[in-house]
Amino acid sequence: MFINNFDPVAFQVFSIEIRWYSLAYIFGLIFGWIYCKNKLIKDEKIKNIFDDYIAYLIIGIIIGGRLGYVLIYNPVYYFQNIYEIPMIWNGGMSFHGGLLGIIIATILFCKKNNQKIFYFFDLVALSSPIGIFFGRIANFINSELYGRETDIFLSVKFIKVDDLNRHPSQIYEAIFEGLFLFLILNIFYKKFSQKIGLISSLFLIIYSLFRFLIEFSREPDQHLGIMFFHLSMGQILSLLFICVGLVLFYIQNGFKKKY
Repeated sequence: MFINNFDPVAFQVFSIEIRWYSLAYIFGLIFGWIYCKNKLIKDEKIKNIFDDYIAYLIIGIIIGGRLGYVLIYNPVYYFQNIYEIPMIWNGGMSFHGGLLGIIIATILFCKKNNQKIFYFFDLVALSSPIGIFFGRIANFINSELYGRETDIFLSVKFIKVDDLNRHPSQIYEAIFEGLFLFLILNIFYKKFSQKIGLISSLFLIIYSLFRFLIEFSREPDQHLGIMFFHLSMGQILSLLFICVGLVLFYIQNGFKKKY
């Protein structure tokens, strides 16, 4: 058993607190940007506009992630406390909402710059596991999105939560949705890089499958609990995204249609 009593604040500059969660976003974006620009993108014209694309992504992630959390996970509370919606520093970001934000931001960017939408989707899919990894580690440090009660030897006691031994579900997600997903997608990319849209569809399918399975070890949101068919909200959304990924895989690789 491991005792988790980490401070969510990494360091403080005068009266400004720099939190691990903020650093996770920053380093995820920086390393993802470096990986795409130095390893994945070969076209110099795309390299020249990629910095602008990152700006679109940041806006899409923040707005989509926050609104996704507000509308999907806790709409009643935020409709009664509208002034708290912009307070992202208090926590509350949805991965699926952020994903939708990325999709919208990418479509707008590609339409403006006359680029192939799924080429940029593939770049995001290949690099986003880096950010997911850092994000889940930050969740662990913050003692949030913790697991269900267990007595396995890998259990963790989150002092800021309670005295129960729990699954370190954040670490499971960091390993599977971060490291393993990164390796799997990049292996496929090396073999099928010419198939635009393949990596995007595989990302949706494999990430959602990992998320669905790991959610069985994760404590459901207290205000939502277990929902339909004894599944959590995260699992329901994961099933929907698996279906979207399968449809996309068929369209992009069955009909050979390119965008």
